[in-house]
Amino acid sequence: MADPKGFMSTPRQEWPRRPVEERARDWDEVYVPGALLPIISKQADRCMDCGVPFCHEACPLGNLIPEWNDLVARADWRAASDRLHATNNFPEFTGRLCPAPCEAGCVLAINQPAVTIKNVECAIADRAWEEGFTPPRPPERLSGRTVAVIGSGPTGLAAAQQLTRAGHTVAVFEKDDRLGGLMRYGIPAFKMEKRHLERRIEQMRAEGTKFRPSTAVGRDVPADELRTRYDAVVIATGATAWRELPVVGRELKGIHQAMEYLPLANRVGEGDLPVSPLSAAGRHVVVVGGGDTGADCLGTAVREGAASVTQLDIYAQPGAERDEDTEPWPTYPKVYRMSAAHEEARDLRTAPAADADARLFAASTLRFTGDADGQVRALRLVGVDEQRMPLAGTERSLPADLVLLALGFSGPDREDGLVDQLGLALEPRGTIARDDGYATNVPGVFAAGDAARGQSLIVWAIAEGRAVAAAVDRYLMGESRLPAPVSPRDRPMRI
Repeated sequence: MADPKGFMSTPRQEWPRRPVEERARDWDEVYVPGALLPIISKQADRCMDCGVPFCHEACPLGNLIPEWNDLVARADWRAASDRLHATNNFPEFTGRLCPAPCEAGCVLAINQPAVTIKNVECAIADRAWEEGFTPPRPPERLSGRTVAVIGSGPTGLAAAQQLTRAGHTVAVFEKDDRLGGLMRYGIPAFKMEKRHLERRIEQMRAEGTKFRPSTAVGRDVPADELRTRYDAVVIATGATAWRELPVVGRELKGIHQAMEYLPLANRVGEGDLPVSPLSAAGRHVVVVGGGDTGADCLGTAVREGAASVTQLDIYAQPGAERDEDTEPWPTYPKVYRMSAAHEEARDLRTAPAADADARLFAASTLRFTGDADGQVRALRLVGVDEQRMPLAGTERSLPADLVLLALGFSGPDREDGLVDQLGLALEPRGTIARDDGYATNVPGVFAAGDAARGQSLIVWAIAEGRAVAAAVDRYLMGESRLPAPVSPRDRPMRI
């Protein structure tokens, strides 16, 4: 390591965010432009270069974190980029969107704030693009084999890039009119501007990957036809079947799924619409669900000018410190975290009745009530205990003109007919069944990412994309030199 005492002499310092009053008026990324590079070398110097780096184990990609920390501390950005890209196709995505389980596994985090691994990763990726360290890498020769990848989210893109670079002819089919999956229409621009996505897609095009947007396999192209035309098929459609909230009043107007709401806001940013048909402007908004998707709805509603925004989380408010008995290091702990959207809601006082920032914790929805026109006007909730049982005397109502359900996803959407046309076997929870080599019950068809694993993190999506590419390469060629960082049975570290 460049500075053996860096972790003792340098405090943790994160990429500063722009002032709330400024960033809540636009859709640009929340961080101060250019403010990361002046601090990042010293932050990288805090890495202890541990003999057993648990950050490797905490990250499914197996990122070589101590190596590129040391290279950044020495200002060797080209070598740092090479080591980072050796395990991660899209570090500018993970550097912005991943919740950083690697930092939870940082050895320094046993008794100090962890190394800012995520910020270092993002700095390397951005510097690599600025300095031209990431040129297209087309294959030297073609294998003569063809692969269809269904879905252009992080899993599909990672699989396609790996297979293209291995010499196969790859076509990516995407049902939406633009590429990127949830990164395009689910993730708000204030978390990741779409230029980062466009840049990678253009790199992949230059390498030889073909893209087929506005093509829903199973509807626009029969699934059997795809099997006939290609030597192998990879299903990476994600887990887009959203969970419902079956309570009284659900049928009222003004109650929508998060993934009905967020894509429209993103389409406004893309220039497709002058204003979202579901805009929160001037409305009292309640977001049901305490996860990242709910926070994305929160930040979007704030920017649209909502009269109020409250987020309901059925879990109790977590503490500020890790519970060593139930979530010991190096597992990812459930602690109180404040995203940029929560910080905005707190400072702008969007939810005066909330417990903290804009959230009501340990709160469960009982029913919705509406007016004579069938429009939702209020949400009735109750406090719950650790077993989610109602607590007497805690019922109350929140004004609600717009309710957004952010309750997660159960598996792949079956409306397009892909699953049924191929006759794919499913797991009891609704995800696509596969063996230890990512193969489904249909010969030549493989499944990876959230469609088979279930709803997960972007690092797991990319790791599965890389791993399924190795499995497909082996299926086509008899052997593979592509890396396979995870198996279908691997899971995040937990006790």
